[in-house]
Amino acid sequence: MDLRHLRYFQAVAEELSFSKAALRLRIAQPALSRAVKELEEDLGVQLLERTRSRVRRTEAGTVLLREAGLLMERWEESIRRVKRTAAGEEGELRLGYIGPPTQPFLGRLLGEYRKRFPRVSLHLEERTPERVWEMVARGRFSAGLTRPVRFGEEQGMRMVILREERLGIVCRKRDPVLRGSKELGWAELESHPLIVLARREGVGLHDAVLAGCRAAGFAPRLAHTPSLVGAVMSYVEAGAGWGVVVDSVVPVQGDLRFVPLTPAATVPLALVWQEDDRSPAVERFRDLVLEWKEEGRLWAGAGSSGATGC
Repeated sequence: MDLRHLRYFQAVAEELSFSKAALRLRIAQPALSRAVKELEEDLGVQLLERTRSRVRRTEAGTVLLREAGLLMERWEESIRRVKRTAAGEEGELRLGYIGPPTQPFLGRLLGEYRKRFPRVSLHLEERTPERVWEMVARGRFSAGLTRPVRFGEEQGMRMVILREERLGIVCRKRDPVLRGSKELGWAELESHPLIVLARREGVGLHDAVLAGCRAAGFAPRLAHTPSLVGAVMSYVEAGAGWGVVVDSVVPVQGDLRFVPLTPAATVPLALVWQEDDRSPAVERFRDLVLEWKEEGRLWAGAGSSGATGC
């Protein structure tokens, strides 16, 4: 028994006529009669009562007609789902991301993705840069928005840099030392307490700050190394020192401002994925991210209180 047998039986049971069913299916009537007979033999029950004048469903035939209708509907829906999945319109996207650097665009980006592919199931997890990279490498995430902290260590990983984020100082707007300053030299950080994100939470940013200070000839005085960028801002607002952050995380409004460091230093934000991941839903997400990157929509309208450093 296969779907062909069920489809042939369904046509006869609905039309209650072999000739009409044969016309509907566009097959020869003897082939249709043979298929229905094979179905009855396979099941070991009589499905149709035949006389010269009419065809009638048996009780078993009535039950099978109802069940066949359900099976055919499910089969057709399955075919539609297969086609939607192949087109990237259905499936699953598991995205890992780092928080503050993606805030200017992630909500808008995912809103556009859901608009284009409403049947795709989205699963989002905010993690540290190291953890996002690790979980993409292990296949736990479909893709990641993170720092390229370990690029080259895992085979089969692909990466596209979305933006080079400029490093700078976040300070209070009324800070007398930096009032009117448009840029700040690295050497000027030597005598000031600094607040920098903990290395375990942001290895790329943390190491870039240390490297910039070393290149300027001094070891930085780290007053605090919190786990959250929001805590960096709170320390700065409390007057505990200058924060060293990227330009994308400083709010336009409020009592804080961003002053870029010179010589310019940047920390990249990247999209990473496994090269052998051929999931259409994931490919469509990558296409959308790259489309927005090319069109300048990732940071369009997001703004920051300092230079973009692109």
